[in-house]
Amino acid sequence: MRIEILDLAKADLLEGFQFYEEKEPGLGDYFLTNLFSDIERLKISGGIHRQAHRGFYRALSNRFPVAIYYTVADNAVWIRSVVDCRRRPSWIRAHLKNA
Repeated sequence: MRIEILDLAKADLLEGFQFYEEKEPGLGDYFLTNLFSDIERLKISGGIHRQAHRGFYRALSNRFPVAIYYTVADNAVWIRSVVDCRRRPSWIRAHLKNA
């Protein structure tokens, strides 16, 4: 399967990078490296995760409190959103409406 990262997910990744980079220089790069590794693993494991919301699968990051919301179609994993799990559930639901 191939991976397609949609615009909302790209914006989420950039927001996460900026958040962690403000905490400590270099941590933003570490965040992106780990998230892209988690996303890359979806080439093999895409579609096995629990469907959490509106038919979106949810994969949890191995190193950060982040959920990757995605769908599978046309032999591709479509990364819809990358959300910090510490956010309020109501915020996450509203955010996923844009995905």
